[in-house]
Amino acid sequence: MHMRVEDYYQERQALVVPVHEKGGKRHEMPAHHTAKAYMDAYLAVAGVADQKKEPLFRSVDKHSHLTNNPMTRTDMLRMIKGRALAAGLSSATCCHTFRATGITAYLEKGGTIENAQAIAAHESPRTTKLYDRTSDEITLDEVERIAI
Repeated sequence: MHMRVEDYYQERQALVVPVHEKGGKRHEMPAHHTAKAYMDAYLAVAGVADQKKEPLFRSVDKHSHLTNNPMTRTDMLRMIKGRALAAGLSSATCCHTFRATGITAYLEKGGTIENAQAIAAHESPRTTKLYDRTSDEITLDEVERIAI
């Protein structure tokens, strides 16, 4: 969780973000071009790009100014819930909501469960399937298959 600015770096054509998982696991992922654009904008606006040993994501004080303290899990959850409510989303929205949405969107675009498993750093494809929401929506075509 306590990534430093130096953890976000260029490798070949992509920027890489190390992802810290449960149990101390770490794997590196290339950043999607949209995420790269947001990260680059954040680094520029925050003015932290040259502070390589400092926290990448920082908490804010009561005046909404960045501190030198790393953002905690509680800070992250509070931020996500606040943004979700402001956008009219469920108060149940959390980090795993984004994980499920990402896996589902990837699979809907033709990605494989094996690659989704690797991206999510899951030990088992069964775990990855728990996040797959592609079958949650019943389409009108499916309902029309019912012969009455």
